[in-house]
Amino acid sequence: MKSNNKLKIFNDPIYGFITIPNSSIFDLIQHKYFQRLRRISQMGLSYLVYPGAHHTRFHHALGSMHLMQKAINVLRFKGVTISSDEENGLLIAILLHDIGHGPFSHAMEHSIVNDISHEEISLRFMEELNEEFNGSLTLAISIFRGEYERKFMCQLISSQLDMDRADYLKRDSFYTGVAEGNINSERLITMLNVIDDMLVVEEKGIYSVEKFLVARRFMYWQVYLHKTGVVAEQLLTRTLKRAKELVQLGESLKCSDSLLFFLNYEINKNSFKSETLNVFSKLDDYDIVAAMKDWQYHDDFVLKNLCEMIINRDLLKIKVKNKPIKMSELARHANALMDRYDVSKIEADYFVFHGEITNQAYHSKKHHINILLKSGKIKDIAKVSDQLNLKALSKPVTKYYMCYPKKKM
Repeated sequence: MKSNNKLKIFNDPIYGFITIPNSSIFDLIQHKYFQRLRRISQMGLSYLVYPGAHHTRFHHALGSMHLMQKAINVLRFKGVTISSDEENGLLIAILLHDIGHGPFSHAMEHSIVNDISHEEISLRFMEELNEEFNGSLTLAISIFRGEYERKFMCQLISSQLDMDRADYLKRDSFYTGVAEGNINSERLITMLNVIDDMLVVEEKGIYSVEKFLVARRFMYWQVYLHKTGVVAEQLLTRTLKRAKELVQLGESLKCSDSLLFFLNYEINKNSFKSETLNVFSKLDDYDIVAAMKDWQYHDDFVLKNLCEMIINRDLLKIKVKNKPIKMSELARHANALMDRYDVSKIEADYFVFHGEITNQAYHSKKHHINILLKSGKIKDIAKVSDQLNLKALSKPVTKYYMCYPKKKM
């Protein structure tokens, strides 16, 4: 009988070798639910802007787990007691924190499922796996939900300085080539400590935190909220919405069975049952790309053009402004489209629309990043930093965009 070697090592381009800590983690990584993350892009359609951004949620999950291992070792070295069960719970929680992402990461949440976030779907996956793995994920689920009594553990999973952000900023910076986002995650982790059950950063780590927050701001403006990325994701969301609309009107669309399921039914938090989760687990980026390649030849004006735009990277024009978009300007573009192609207002609205994007690097009113001063006092980073712009980073900056077709579609 052949036995699997469960102490595998991954060669990661960011951190070097990542070791799987135990056989239970190995079994989770091997599970089909987790392997699906190899087929879910980390940054959606950002590769249309940055050609290197083809990395996946699988990469990110392993990287986050690796950083969690380092954080646990650092805290133990500083005298923080973390049991082997708690260690395993932390590693499982961070490994599975993004397992609920749909195709292209965020597009599903705004198109073919309603009122249920990827975090909630991640929780459903974890609960399903907990049954399959005989209750061994119970502690991880408690930490993931923020309910575990040791609050610093919950902060390591989800806060303004968690292992998720520590990995994705560095990883996304690497794959996009945007050097401004390259944070020193290991230095940040080395400066962590726990006081009164809350995560703090030692005073000598202030500059690393400042760099982290500034990098986060840069990455949002330059990468995550890049105007081409924004319009591409809007087009993908609208493609799925139009497909769903056509299917529910009785139109026959060629696509995978798993995608067709979500086009046929209204799925929300209450209807997202175990059977739904099973179908969702079969859905990935490949379903969407294959469908769009076929739909670009469909008779429907809207679906055809939306798919062609994404497949051929011939996107809508987008203008970003500091003030709200004038509705008269929007109406002018919509009317021009309706006249040129003899389409209805409803159809034109798929191609002429507006929205807003907001960037707030630090939310000072929730989940503080606390600094442990040499005097023993604990203060919020915004109050002890000598960076004049750190308080400015705490204020949300909103910009407004308008999308409309180029001269000819």
